[in-house]
Amino acid sequence: MTNNTLILYVEDNAENRLLIRRILEAEGHKVAEAENAATALEFVASRTPDLILMDINMPDVDGYTLTTQMRTMPHLIDIPIVALTANVMKGDREKTFSVGCDGYIQKPVDVDELPKLISHYLNN
Repeated sequence: MTNNTLILYVEDNAENRLLIRRILEAEGHKVAEAENAATALEFVASRTPDLILMDINMPDVDGYTLTTQMRTMPHLIDIPIVALTANVMKGDREKTFSVGCDGYIQKPVDVDELPKLISHYLNN
């Protein structure tokens, strides 16, 4: 199975990147990875992904700040940004939406459910 969807996964943890990449590639998606905000911004400066998965807890620049920055870029305004995060305390979900995320997926991810969620965000 193959398609032309490109998903940018912004995540500082290499093991998490590997897991999510394997799941998404098994569904036929192309996956680009960024281990920090600088790498993610460099990527989106020259390419427009179909979906961005955003870790919230990253060193230097967190996912909230990076999402806010990306939402100022005209070519990313309509691109879904989905928080993929271990932040599950009261108010965390609301905060992800307040900075411009279109969705919220809790870690640890359900490997059977993730492809369905990704499909939902790509098709809305």
